[in-house]
Amino acid sequence: FVFKLTVAKQQDHFFQAAYLEERDAWVRDIKKAIHHIDGGQRFARKSTRRSIRLPETINLSALYLSMKDPEKGIKELKLEKDKRVFNHCFTGTCVIDWLVSSSSIRNRKEGLLLASSLLSEGYLQPAGDTSKAAAEGLSDTPFLDLSDAYYYFPDSGFFCEGYSSDDDVVLKEEFRGTIIKQGCLLKQ
Repeated sequence: FVFKLTVAKQQDHFFQAAYLEERDAWVRDIKKAIHHIDGGQRFARKSTRRSIRLPETINLSALYLSMKDPEKGIKELKLEKDKRVFNHCFTGTCVIDWLVSSSSIRNRKEGLLLASSLLSEGYLQPAGDTSKAAAEGLSDTPFLDLSDAYYYFPDSGFFCEGYSSDDDVVLKEEFRGTIIKQGCLLKQ
């Protein structure tokens, strides 16, 4: 799950994702950034917290840890849709139900706002065509309160059996050279 990024000074940078879906998402997002910059557009990620006026009292990091709690958190499932199997994921409805039951929100509308923030800040990732289309702006809200909209935690080991969800063609190259710095990529 390695991909190479060559910068203008002919420097090669290799990135290794944990699984295929993660690699494809990184490639897609990097291509989107390159497209914006090449087109003369400004490309900067704005904080979701400011853009949707999320109260400062809400700690998304703490909420994320609560959601991942093995006892009281959201249960990761193996879900099937359109002859594809999604491992270690959950539905949008499950997220909103959990937020309501944990008293994090007062109603489902607030839940959509909070779940959209978690999605935009990278605490949740879309899995499957329905949730990915919404996250890319093809819906009224980036997060969907639907039982056929699938999501996953970025560090959960999520994978979709059968095929890569992205249409991007990633050329396979042999990974050569020495690792200069090794670490974890966060989609921020």
